[in-house]
Amino acid sequence: MSKETLLCVNEVTKRFKVKGPAGAAAEVPALSGISFSLSPQRTLALVGESGSGKSTLAQCIAGLERVTSGEIFFAGRDIAALGETQLRRVRPQIQLIFQDPANSLNPRWSALEIVSEPLLIQRRCNKSEASGKACELLKRVAIPTGKLGQSPGEFSGGQRQRLAIARALSLEPKLLILDEALSALDCSAQSQIANLLLELQASLGLTYLFITHDFALAAHLADEIAVMDRGRIAEIGETESILRAPQQEITRRLLAAVPKPFSARQDSQVR
Repeated sequence: MSKETLLCVNEVTKRFKVKGPAGAAAEVPALSGISFSLSPQRTLALVGESGSGKSTLAQCIAGLERVTSGEIFFAGRDIAALGETQLRRVRPQIQLIFQDPANSLNPRWSALEIVSEPLLIQRRCNKSEASGKACELLKRVAIPTGKLGQSPGEFSGGQRQRLAIARALSLEPKLLILDEALSALDCSAQSQIANLLLELQASLGLTYLFITHDFALAAHLADEIAVMDRGRIAEIGETESILRAPQQEITRRLLAAVPKPFSARQDSQVR
């Protein structure tokens, strides 16, 4: 693995055990031989239909699911081979942001408490210092000062996603995994959050794994695109190359589903 590679996924397979019709145990493949690498400060978009394995792969990389076989090298270590104690030390460096942040934000806490919590749990600083750092992060993601004491239920969908991003950044991760993080937002909020992600990447040197079914968003954010289909990577390459000359039928089908105003721009780099 190159020293310039932050994440290297090598022949990862994931099978889930389920009960068959007669009660016998069976294994269902979710991922089959997934391999790719991601360099620091770059964005790889995983694009695919529902059920293609995108979220399962995200959970394996984040250490929330164990792979059946294969390797996941993160910052030079095979995290798929680590025990739970060692994995807990790595997890803060890989933060996962979901489609609906409301499910992961404590509804009884204020925005300030939500962003401070990871710092206190990890014992990075005392309560006063944690509050100060949380204020800085919330300002950075454009949460109004007057809303720092409000609960998530008093935020719009876009503001809740900004809050989730601020909390994820509190531990200074090397990798952010965004699992359909923009798909529940309206077009205006999507555009604003996408531009915020680009600004944060430029200023903080972040690396993104961006999971989506939306080729337009992938094209706007990603340096490279990997198209997933039935647990495999059907096609991977630089964003411009994938947009201009898709090689696989699944890629052409996903591109054909994108609204025409975007499709008309495919002959130029979108990012």
